[in-house]
Amino acid sequence: MIPRLITSLTTLCLVMVLLTGCSRSPRVTFYTLNAAAAPESATQALESVVIGPVTLPDLLDRPQFVVTVDANRVDILEMHRWAAPLKSELPRIIAANLSLLLKPSRVSVYPQNSGLDAVFRVQIDIQRFEMTEGKGVTVDLLWSIRRSDGGAVKNGRAAAHEPVTNGGYDTLVAAQSRALAAVSRDLATALQGMATAGDTLKSSPT
Repeated sequence: MIPRLITSLTTLCLVMVLLTGCSRSPRVTFYTLNAAAAPESATQALESVVIGPVTLPDLLDRPQFVVTVDANRVDILEMHRWAAPLKSELPRIIAANLSLLLKPSRVSVYPQNSGLDAVFRVQIDIQRFEMTEGKGVTVDLLWSIRRSDGGAVKNGRAAAHEPVTNGGYDTLVAAQSRALAAVSRDLATALQGMATAGDTLKSSPT
């Protein structure tokens, strides 16, 4: 009788352990981007820059990771998510990169700063923000810079690819940060060019 009772209790305990393990929800992992631009030693300081708004495809406007499988297929990963919406995270990272590249310029993010007092307003349209396991990441964007004091507008495109042959999603996110730093350098160059052109116009005789 006692051995049978012990066997029954043991079986019950095992069943409870299994049920408890099965009832646990899978753990969601959250990721953030970071500013990866290296500070420039000699740059022209700009008065003020505001980044935004930033637009991106509907496919990417979600918290889940969107991983490219092939030309016609993507995986949307429920267990791997961005800690903040990309619409707010991307301008924040680009602004942080430009703060390093254009130091000591004042760079802020729309709509925290409406841009009414900014000399330069940078609008960005994200075309691609891709992650492909075993291959790497790609950032491709269109930009438009408007100078408020003269009304001058300059448009352009910036793209960067960072290869990643191994590693997990942390490695892909780090590569995305590096790719954003690369396109930020292109933006910094365009901003400096507009600032120089504006200063030349101001100093020219009328």
